[in-house]
Amino acid sequence: MSDLVQRARAAMQHAWAPYSQFHVGAALEAQDGTVYVGCNVESASYGLTICAERMALGAAVVGGARKLTRIVVTTDVDPPAAPCGACRQLLAEFGLDLEVRAVGRTTEKRWTLAALLPDAFTKESLDR
Repeated sequence: MSDLVQRARAAMQHAWAPYSQFHVGAALEAQDGTVYVGCNVESASYGLTICAERMALGAAVVGGARKLTRIVVTTDVDPPAAPCGACRQLLAEFGLDLEVRAVGRTTEKRWTLAALLPDAFTKESLDR
């Protein structure tokens, strides 16, 4: 198991998911090799819930990362869950060439962010 998968699984153990029981962990690697992790945190007011991917992205931004290379998202479901639309959009701000790996209990899937978010709305698309 890769280091990113291990880090995402460790983060998943800290998820706060008392409503859905759907625990998610994420490990995001910046271009310099630094890894940032996150887990989902639910709220009784569902709209305030934050995904593991966005939690890891926030930590990366606070840490000064601006170029991201890979993200691993772990869940206990098969097939594994891909990042939601909101997470895809926020990750797109940092490059559509991001490698995305979703790892479930026994299976995994891989994409680029560009494949998950075709015709992305980003700063580059606004500059055209």
